[in-house]
Amino acid sequence: MAPPTTAGSSGTGSGTGSGRRSFVAAGVGAALALGAGGTARARGRSPFGRYGSPSVRLHGRTLYVHPGGLGDHTTVQAAVDAAGAEGGHTLVIAPGTYRETVSVGADRTGMTWLGASEDARDVVVVYDNANGTPKPGGGTHGTSGSATTTVQADGFTARHVTFANDWLRADHPGTTGTQAVALKVQGDRSAFHHCRFLGHQDTLYADTASVGVLARQYFSHCYVEGDVDFVFGRATAVFEHCHFRTLDRTDLATAPYGFVFAPSTAAANPRGYLVTGSRITSAAPDAHYKLARPWVPSSDTTARPMLTVRGTRLGAGIDAVEPYANMAAAHPWQDQRFAEYRNGGPGAEITVPANRPQLTRAEAASHTRRTYLGDWRPHERGD
Repeated sequence: MAPPTTAGSSGTGSGTGSGRRSFVAAGVGAALALGAGGTARARGRSPFGRYGSPSVRLHGRTLYVHPGGLGDHTTVQAAVDAAGAEGGHTLVIAPGTYRETVSVGADRTGMTWLGASEDARDVVVVYDNANGTPKPGGGTHGTSGSATTTVQADGFTARHVTFANDWLRADHPGTTGTQAVALKVQGDRSAFHHCRFLGHQDTLYADTASVGVLARQYFSHCYVEGDVDFVFGRATAVFEHCHFRTLDRTDLATAPYGFVFAPSTAAANPRGYLVTGSRITSAAPDAHYKLARPWVPSSDTTARPMLTVRGTRLGAGIDAVEPYANMAAAHPWQDQRFAEYRNGGPGAEITVPANRPQLTRAEAASHTRRTYLGDWRPHERGD
């Protein structure tokens, strides 16, 4: 999706603040030592924490990933490939930075990834492709192809893992395709607990396999950061107790800097994105971000994007006067399914009622985790 255009900027010039890769050095530096085995062995502890080790397995379908060679595999993709198509495999991933792209095909159903330290900052899967990044065989990756991690399988679960894309506009001033996805997830019954999603444009792609396919996804106690449309797609997705963080942008002089949500819900789907009990904070100046804009892609011009935000604190970074914007004039946000209910914070202040559609109490009863996820109960595992 295209970045916002403001006077004097196309949104694709110099970067979104220096030091974007600082999380690799600061957030994972200590974890790298642990991942290499030195700290863990010196203290007599397994780098796989309470999940044991390759010599003491959780069950027959557990694979251990360790960047220093203390597990079954040194890369996440190698473990995914080794899991085969039997389904139900668990990957226990030791602390470290895994610089690779990972694809979980549709035949790897019921797979679980566990960050061994139980702190998502310690286990980082990261790469730096963007939409406009050239491919070795010619052409560019495109938005979907830019994803560091792609999950097509149903029944995928991740806990305490960071999914990141550290591609920077500042490093590639001539690139116009600046979308850079950290995670693209398409499978039904996909759950992410205590995970982090780091990027700038199009960070988290919560999608489905095709227009006619429904996919339920659940994000609990997760952290997501970015600037342009950094949570987007057509999935039925519930974000509960999550933290969304809008980044500062030194390449833009005026608002808007970007948009948090850009759903592309199919018209036939009665459930799009639900954000509940969460918060949105910002590193940017006040009122420099929109809450959402609708994405009606060329592949589905009948889409009716849907977003409900309820019981959520909207920080001052959100423009309270005009929280929504159009992506295309032909599909105004007022014609889509955007609504709010009992939000708080300066970004939720209702100054122009026409710009802030509110649910009634009766309407809000049909916008809950249970109604969106149906008979699937990922939250009943302690999250």
